[in-house]
Amino acid sequence: MTPRLKELFVKEIKPNLKEKFGYKNHFMVPEIRKVVINMGLGLDGNDAKIIKSCEEDVSKIAGQKPVITKFKKSISNFKTRKNTNAGVKVTLRKNRMYEFLDRLVNIALPRIKDFRGLSNKGFDKFGNYTFGIKEHIIFPEVNFEKVDRIRGLDITIVIKSKKKEDSLELLKKFNFPFKETRSN
Repeated sequence: MTPRLKELFVKEIKPNLKEKFGYKNHFMVPEIRKVVINMGLGLDGNDAKIIKSCEEDVSKIAGQKPVITKFKKSISNFKTRKNTNAGVKVTLRKNRMYEFLDRLVNIALPRIKDFRGLSNKGFDKFGNYTFGIKEHIIFPEVNFEKVDRIRGLDITIVIKSKKKEDSLELLKKFNFPFKETRSN
């Protein structure tokens, strides 16, 4: 069974964007390639219990087992040592990616307290969008009673596009709640 957002993209969003930007074929239309979810642990990466609980939380959120990331070099000011645990990361593609984005936009983001919208300054020069979430407990999959500490998440949406404006328009079509920019 194909996810709801994937059907919406293929049937409505892709033809609309092709017409709006005047692309010659449908391969030029911007599309989402993958979603990367990252939870950095810092000094808590040395504790096996904390890593296990964070790994379980991220796997419930993503629907896929995460990878434990390691520090690449030792930095004394951050109290990090080379090859010690830094956090957990998971990369979602295809159907799981669309299912995660659907839950993120429709369920998780509206649960954020005092949420006014996502910033549209999170795009890099390639058109990828990155934003952070301060509380990982906004996802309904995470059991609030079993969480020892509230942690943040970084979410990167990798988009195949020519310009930042194309990526922004694609995410707006997916109902991402961006802040309105005021013009004086």
